[in-house]
Amino acid sequence: MKRKKEKGPKIASGTSRAVALSILIHAGLFLLAGTLVVFTVVKKKDVEFAPPKAVERPKMKLKKPKVRVKKSTKPKPTTRIVTKVQKASMPDIQLPEMSGMAEGMAGGLGGFDVMPDLGDVSVFGSGQSIGNDFVGTFYDLKRDRKGNKIPMDDDQFREVIDRFILDGWKESDLSRYYRAPQKLYTTHFVVPPIPSPGAPDVYGAPETESYYFFVKYKGKLVYPEDIKFRFWGIGDAYGMVRVGGKLVFLAAWPFHYNRDGYFNMWKGKDSQHLKYQLATQMMAVGDWIELKAGEPVDMEVLYGEWRGGQLACILLVEVAGEEYPTSSQHGPLLPAFKTEELTRDQLDEIGKYLPAGECSLTNGPVFRDFNPPPRKVAATEAAAGEENPGVPAPEKAAVSAGKMREWTLADGRTVKAELVARIGSKVTLKNRRGKTFKVPLKQLSAEDRKFVQLEMPPRLDINFTKSSKQRILPYTLSQEIPRTSYFTFKTTIKKISTKPYDQGLAAEYFAIGQEFSGATHLLLEHRTESFVLSKKNGNKFELSGKPVEIMDYASKNGQRRGDKYEGYLVVVTDSRGEIIAHKASSEKFFENLENLRRVPVGRYFDDECTRVPPSRPKPFPAPNPAWL
Repeated sequence: MKRKKEKGPKIASGTSRAVALSILIHAGLFLLAGTLVVFTVVKKKDVEFAPPKAVERPKMKLKKPKVRVKKSTKPKPTTRIVTKVQKASMPDIQLPEMSGMAEGMAGGLGGFDVMPDLGDVSVFGSGQSIGNDFVGTFYDLKRDRKGNKIPMDDDQFREVIDRFILDGWKESDLSRYYRAPQKLYTTHFVVPPIPSPGAPDVYGAPETESYYFFVKYKGKLVYPEDIKFRFWGIGDAYGMVRVGGKLVFLAAWPFHYNRDGYFNMWKGKDSQHLKYQLATQMMAVGDWIELKAGEPVDMEVLYGEWRGGQLACILLVEVAGEEYPTSSQHGPLLPAFKTEELTRDQLDEIGKYLPAGECSLTNGPVFRDFNPPPRKVAATEAAAGEENPGVPAPEKAAVSAGKMREWTLADGRTVKAELVARIGSKVTLKNRRGKTFKVPLKQLSAEDRKFVQLEMPPRLDINFTKSSKQRILPYTLSQEIPRTSYFTFKTTIKKISTKPYDQGLAAEYFAIGQEFSGATHLLLEHRTESFVLSKKNGNKFELSGKPVEIMDYASKNGQRRGDKYEGYLVVVTDSRGEIIAHKASSEKFFENLENLRRVPVGRYFDDECTRVPPSRPKPFPAPNPAWL
């Protein structure tokens, strides 16, 4: 009984110890596991937060004020851009309104890379505005606004013009037709009879067939004083003027006047209407116009071609109460309408096509809102081309050959002598007593060696060549198609002596043309470029220019007009500006080099290379009386 009582407590005690031990073991295991888990988590957190520490995220806050500044304007431009993109389609895009499109259109449609320079002057205007001028747009009615051909014949063409005039000159009536990429700005409307392909070219659309087209100009008509005047002039095939929304002048080739229903929206009422000749037609006389001092009025001019041939539009001015001398055609010698005094270049362009004595280009009113102070006749005309910026600025030589100068030897000694000759690697010098002695070039200073090279340049071979490519002008319904070619000029300069020469040189060439109907010369191209002859370039240098267009045609007075290639002049100068070689088709060009350098490209000069106007064409025959 006692043993049974003893066993009970022993078992209970062992169990509690076992349980306690088990708990301790499990607690230890949990503690160990917990430690491992915590250690692992901490390590992972260290790895996770390592990259963010390298990025300084607080700096991002600096960008928030910038966004807030634009917050008020952000929605508006976004809406406008999206709206334009959604609404625009090819028919709605007007190429002339897009800057920089001229070259792309010419290359894509016509295949010609030769484009008008914005600074070039033509009878149609130039690519630069001076403020008080008229801006012109070229329309081709044979093509849609994308440039695709559309049906068009004589009657359809006249209907388009009539509808446009009678509908109030709304440009929306012309929205379906092609507009050339280049706009032109003009201060006058003196377009003498010229070959009709000339118009598409200067408007940047050389691929245009030169018929069924017109140009439309718009601007402001204003004068500094009260004035009453009217327009006189011609239009081939037609020309018309609208002032203040009213048609005040219309001139057309006689054939169009005789067609019932065409160009009958305005008729000249004056007894002098169609009485006196100007160029190829009889002059129309417009309605009287009254302007108040300084008050601008809208003015629009439209002229164009029907079947091709020659294009013309000349607007002259008669001021009420003024008396005018008699012209070569026995009518009044009226001044040209202009908004600025005509420049010498403009006068030359007009003079190439207009016979002398038929109108005045330098007198009469200038339609602008101010009277400038008297202008000195010198500036742009006399000084045109006064300097030749392409020729390097000359460096003055210390002493030219044949004169005493001080030479410095490599060891510092100096001697006064003159340069006599250079043979191989030595130079021969002569002192004041007439004694000659030879000195190796390598014993001279760098400045002396340069002097020797400049004074004894190498012999050069100069070659001038030209290549030409005929241009087939776009088709015209008329057979009067000008003959046109593109000429490219090139000069090649090669050193043919063995003397070393590493000094800078400049090549300058003049390509020269001549009028068909006169002895006047024309400067086709003038180019200058610096170079150095070396082994690297084979001691050879080539200089070439861009294609130059030369055109000739048969005028309606039986003359052959236009220009042809005549000759050249090539000049090579050293760094001092001294000429070391030249070659010319005629020595008269070289003898008058300084004058020739003053002639602008595209202008005319005489045998002394002094700029002169182009020769004027002969008077045109009178129109057939049966047409009137």
